[in-house]
Amino acid sequence: MDVRAYLELLRPPLAPMDLALPAASALLSAYATTGSLPGAEPFLIATIGAYFAITSSYVFNDYVDVDVDRVAMPDRPLPSAKVSRRGAGIYALVLLMLAAAAATYLNPESLVMLIAATAIITVYSAWAKRRTPLSWMFVGLAYGMVPVGVWLAISPAGYLMPGPGFHPAALILGLMICITDWGFTNCDASRDVPGDRAKGIPTTPATYGIPLTSKLVAAFWTIGVILSLLLGILSGLGALYHATAILSGIWMLMQCADFVRNPTPSRGEMLFYQGANYRAVLFAALMLDVFLGVMI
Repeated sequence: MDVRAYLELLRPPLAPMDLALPAASALLSAYATTGSLPGAEPFLIATIGAYFAITSSYVFNDYVDVDVDRVAMPDRPLPSAKVSRRGAGIYALVLLMLAAAAATYLNPESLVMLIAATAIITVYSAWAKRRTPLSWMFVGLAYGMVPVGVWLAISPAGYLMPGPGFHPAALILGLMICITDWGFTNCDASRDVPGDRAKGIPTTPATYGIPLTSKLVAAFWTIGVILSLLLGILSGLGALYHATAILSGIWMLMQCADFVRNPTPSRGEMLFYQGANYRAVLFAALMLDVFLGVMI
């Protein structure tokens, strides 16, 4: 077994974002509802469980899209036969089961969110992506549920187990991830236009062109930056978070503007990774701000 190939299926360049998102969600959940930090055990279980949930969707997407990747990304583990399709399917299922075990242990409300998100992302990968240019809506909805599920794992809404109730900041956090993921997905699709067109997959850039897609991406990220500021206000975060949200948000919108001016597959791919780095920085600042808020 090629261990490196299996690790590659988890998208290592996105790991800082994929770990920072649930970690920040868990910390913010406790801080916004109690003014304190979560326990170490639930924090670690929620963070790792959410990471498994996110990466299971990556592996399943590769499992479904192996025919497309043979055209656009032939060096990836499945098209290059470093990982078998059966092996990838089992891998995705194991990751999902680990995520489900973590959610079940922490809060059944979190498990409900995981089941809903899994159903939506499965519809995207197995059906919507090959049927409609609006398939990115499914991706955003699924990923927007991830931080909400983590939030509920730490601070239950009180429906299936006792808790402080559903905090409005949880909804804003979910919306922020949902809408910016629409930008992510369309950037990712922009780099795959040749393969998608060859296989008849009607993504937005393949159907309507990258210039229009770049404008949609800029609009989604603009809304996301605004929501990041609202998140800080509703959660009672301090100056460090807000300064980082403003400065990194301006930087991110400048990158989006450059994509609008240069609507090419390579610029879309670059913006995809820049968006991941923006999120990692934003959530790192959020976590540090929470720690400072608790200590001070």
